[in-house]
Amino acid sequence: MRKSRPKKRVLLPDPKFNDILVTRFVNDLMVDGKKNLSFKVFYDALDIVKEKTEKIEKSPLEIWKKSLENITPAVEVKSRRVGGATFQVPTEIRAERKVSIGIKSMILYARKRSGKSMAEKLSAEILGGYNEEGGAYKKKEDTHRMAEANRAFAHFRF
Repeated sequence: MRKSRPKKRVLLPDPKFNDILVTRFVNDLMVDGKKNLSFKVFYDALDIVKEKTEKIEKSPLEIWKKSLENITPAVEVKSRRVGGATFQVPTEIRAERKVSIGIKSMILYARKRSGKSMAEKLSAEILGGYNEEGGAYKKKEDTHRMAEANRAFAHFRF
């Protein structure tokens, strides 16, 4: 594997919504290879979202996608050592990494939440992202703020 890049694995769409993004989310949510449990947690979370947002005419899957879109950062800062100093250089994130960061931050902050079950915590984080609040959204805002503050060092990007 010195020179060639590994092949991208093809993900199968999930059984309920027939969506590859859901499978990707469930794969990141999965712990100890328990995919069935992970699917159950995700679908239960969407059911809870459906109960809580009956007045909104969107489906729970659309709410989840909008939430994921809201917490996905567009830029990040990377440390670059120039001369003797280390600068935080803002860089744009490629599309696949954006989605990955969004998914991972949603799961991380859902796990940190207080609540009974993981489905409840995940649904609360989904609704938080949809309403532009919550831990994952705050992290995105902080990342954007850092990038904005260090915009002067953007010329160190290479």
